[in-house]
Amino acid sequence: MNVTTDVLVIGAGPTGLAVAVSLVQQGFDVTIADDQAEGDNTSRAAVVHARTLEVLEPLGVTKKMTGLGIHSPRFTIRDRDRVLVPVDFSRLPTPYPYTLMISQADTERILLDRFEELGGRVARPYRVVAVEQDAEGATATFADGSQVRAGYLVGADGMHSTVREQVGIGFTGGTYAESFSLADVRLSGGVPADEVELFFSPDGLVVVAPLPGGTFRIVATVEEAPELPDVAFVQRLLDARGPVKERVVVEEVVWGSRFRVHHRVADAYRSGRVVLAGDAAHVHSPAGGQGMNAGLQDAAALGEALGQALRSGSAAPLDAYAAARRPVAEQVVAFAGRLTALATVNRRLRPLRNIALRCLAVLPPFRRKLAWRLSGLVYR
Repeated sequence: MNVTTDVLVIGAGPTGLAVAVSLVQQGFDVTIADDQAEGDNTSRAAVVHARTLEVLEPLGVTKKMTGLGIHSPRFTIRDRDRVLVPVDFSRLPTPYPYTLMISQADTERILLDRFEELGGRVARPYRVVAVEQDAEGATATFADGSQVRAGYLVGADGMHSTVREQVGIGFTGGTYAESFSLADVRLSGGVPADEVELFFSPDGLVVVAPLPGGTFRIVATVEEAPELPDVAFVQRLLDARGPVKERVVVEEVVWGSRFRVHHRVADAYRSGRVVLAGDAAHVHSPAGGQGMNAGLQDAAALGEALGQALRSGSAAPLDAYAAARRPVAEQVVAFAGRLTALATVNRRLRPLRNIALRCLAVLPPFRRKLAWRLSGLVYR
């Protein structure tokens, strides 16, 4: 690693890579350090919305992403076979009137390729253990004793951010009672190949979404999810919560995992020379597929703000970044929470919920507002 740099980014996930690409394109020296020996090759976050594709355009990665992923112009909220709310993205005023389904591993690879194309590289594995700062910059100390001095330091190191903890920024919120099961599977049966479906059920929500290569992403709330979901487990989920008329058959689990979800927002996005972005700044339910999108939108805004701060010698652009992005995070957390609460409503209230949603869904302004919220265009 460089001993000194304009900006040190901790974390080489999508958020950290996007911040770095933005800054290198502006002519600044950027060092990325990550505690993993290599990048993740699992799909995890697989939804990229229209607004995210817009803000990634200046980084030179959007075309590659859209060429690789599945374009899904529809998002449907269902109760088994019954459509509660159909959401159509195809008429949105954007060059990307769809949800892009693409593996997070591919998103990271495209961003990393762009960073390396611009002359950057990720230093691995380097685990940050201390962060100190003064009026002129920040110094990060790593587990091997090495240090890097930077004009600014970006904490893009995830929910359990060491950077956030080192500078004493609180992470206010709570944890959902349920765990979440995630699996990429091969299916046969009544599943559309170009539509994201969110099924509401008294047992919890389940999302079924197409991925490139003929697989489907399954995300579900479960009281106690298995560490490695198998075919029988995913089949039980879909039998209990998915379509009834045309049974969906799980043929293979390609990859699976489990996780618990918090709903938290950092008390501040900036402390002196240290700035937060992505999961280090906000985490929430996966309902609506907003997590990585919020992080990438943070990254685009932060790259511009850091560039302005470095050129002007003023931290005002970073205060503006924090003032703009933290309220967005609060909105995203609240929206994902409402979707989760609707999905897991008490069995006795389920008929009332369905009636209310179907009544709202006949109103074009409601469907349009939901499309703008899900796509992220509301945050323009």
